[in-house]
Amino acid sequence: METANPALSSSTFTGFGRIAAADAMSIQGTVNKTLVLLLCVVLTATWVWNLFYQTMNPNVVVPWLAVGAIAGFIVGLITIFKKTWAGVTAPIYALLEGLVLGGLSALAEAQFQGIVIQAVALTFGTFLALLLAYKTRLIRATENFKAGVVAATGGILLIYLATIILGFFGVQIPLIHQSGLVGIGFSVFVVIIAALNLVLDFDLVEQGAAAGAPKFMEWYAAFGLMVTLIWLYIEILRLLTKLRSRE
Repeated sequence: METANPALSSSTFTGFGRIAAADAMSIQGTVNKTLVLLLCVVLTATWVWNLFYQTMNPNVVVPWLAVGAIAGFIVGLITIFKKTWAGVTAPIYALLEGLVLGGLSALAEAQFQGIVIQAVALTFGTFLALLLAYKTRLIRATENFKAGVVAATGGILLIYLATIILGFFGVQIPLIHQSGLVGIGFSVFVVIIAALNLVLDFDLVEQGAAAGAPKFMEWYAAFGLMVTLIWLYIEILRLLTKLRSRE
């Protein structure tokens, strides 16, 4: 099993042995916990959103956005390395990422009215469409499919890392982060790859339940799905921003 998601990898559900059915991970349990994490994201995202619109001052939300990004990254790493803590760390991660999404969404909405509802609708529409395609086997997580998605995701990660490192020296990678045709094309590609990562996540969750992983892995699997969903939303918001800036 392969996935580009750092939270859900080929070794995620191995090494536990077979667990009694009553204490084992289930797909429904994972769905329930994913909904809890989504609620956590919405709670803090709404708070930051309201904070911005009470003041209309970006400086009010930027610190919360930064705290959410940095602390969320740290808590995410803790969750990956301490899976047994996921019942506590996954909700904390979701709350922190809500600060990030709320800040980014408010700033984008202030610039382009209606963009957030479009991004939310496209994110969940994509999620549901891919879930349906996976359940009906229109899309199969074959080994070649997995290898292609993993390779593409790794390439995107390298580009983003290069962007961050070069940014410290005042150097920008031309075109791909701009609103021209090349930049829009790049964002479309990234959105597609982020969406296809959901298929790999679905496959791993299904295999984890079939393998009888421990109950706490429901929280961990839900955390892994949230990582991909958050990435997908941010990339869709970025794409819409580029498109709206051309109008």
